[in-house]
Amino acid sequence: MIISQVIESTENRLLCEFACHSQASKGRQVAEDACPVRTIFQVDRDRVLHSKAFRRLKYKTQVFLSPEGDHYRTRLTHTLEVSQIARTMARALRLNEDLTEAIALGHDLGHTPFGHAGERALAELIPGGFHHVNQSLRVVDRLEKNGAGLNLSWEVRDGILKHSKGRGALMGQSREDLPVTLEGQLVRLSDVIAYVNHDLDDAIRGGVISNADVPSSLRDALGDTNSQRLNAMITNLIETTMAGDYAVVQLSAAVAEHVSKLRDWLHANVYRAEAIEDEFRKASRVLRELFAYFIAKPQEIVAYGGQCAADTFDEINVADFLAGMTDRYAMNLYQKIFFPQPWKAL
Repeated sequence: MIISQVIESTENRLLCEFACHSQASKGRQVAEDACPVRTIFQVDRDRVLHSKAFRRLKYKTQVFLSPEGDHYRTRLTHTLEVSQIARTMARALRLNEDLTEAIALGHDLGHTPFGHAGERALAELIPGGFHHVNQSLRVVDRLEKNGAGLNLSWEVRDGILKHSKGRGALMGQSREDLPVTLEGQLVRLSDVIAYVNHDLDDAIRGGVISNADVPSSLRDALGDTNSQRLNAMITNLIETTMAGDYAVVQLSAAVAEHVSKLRDWLHANVYRAEAIEDEFRKASRVLRELFAYFIAKPQEIVAYGGQCAADTFDEINVADFLAGMTDRYAMNLYQKIFFPQPWKAL
């Protein structure tokens, strides 16, 4: 008995007709033997979970730079919350939970240290710009496993590549903006559902804002607590997607508008708050000066754990090295390179 085939047979019985079944996967960039125990999407999930890039998310900023409090979110806990929300909705909609989880766990692997401040800094330094979405795909395709990559399935790679909304429309401007699978679309919206709620929760915990500061219209529409807001958004997405006959994973127009307004309010009152921005301006300077240092001395990258092929070295190699850093590694390395060190006798 081949266990993976039993699981695939179970999928055929339990998943809805619009789900992406493991047997229907378009496969991998490099063909390989199937696992006898796990489906293709279960293998992908495990590869992401056991990757070095995933472990580094523990020490990467979500909102607050290297927070000292034990209960603030990091990029890792954000990822886990996205995964939980997405899997809850996938089960309710009878979509493929394994595919959903694999995309969710991998969607932010390319994030820089210092959150979006780090991303903005690298975007200004790299010819052609820098975006964590493209870097996430680069991590799983080319950087993990010492350059071999994780060789993930087409569906997981598509979900990672198209998960980001930025400040744009939650459901995208066109169908081409969205992941091909409903599972990928589910992660795309689970991402924003997670961060508008947990970033608000962290900002209140950090004293940046109070719950009373949130516009009453948004509290009336979405709920007054983290739990109420999550329940409202998740329930609305499930019901609206079902009512639309699974044509696309979606929120109702009214709830989508409220979520967008909450996101915009957070940008104005939390992400751009002076107390937070001041620290990120310093963090941006750290990355800029490290970038200039390694561009001038590429051989130093190897000494600090990066990769430097003499015949292909360029700004992208430096960006790969810097983007892979955790907050604390970047700050410690900056101090080691640019701060005077006490003399140690021979």
